[in-house]
Amino acid sequence: MRLLLPVLLAPALSGCVVGTIASTAVDVATLPVRAVSAGVDAVTTSQSEADQKRGRELRKEEERRGREARRMAERCRKGRPLPTDVCGTVLPR
Repeated sequence: MRLLLPVLLAPALSGCVVGTIASTAVDVATLPVRAVSAGVDAVTTSQSEADQKRGRELRKEEERRGREARRMAERCRKGRPLPTDVCGTVLPR
């Protein structure tokens, strides 16, 4: 029985070793492709990324304009407008 056990386990273990070697060979073969594609992804911008960036820029600009409008309204309310402030008129939206 002791002699039979190693003989029966040998084919099962060799399959694991062969599978591991094959998996490693595939990983080594695909490594350059993955490296190049990661580099391309890093230097290019997809359309959705460009849209997101443009949306962020637009929101920031809108927030800035809103802050400026509130500051101008406050200066007009306090009676200390700047020469560039438009006080006393309703601006269309």
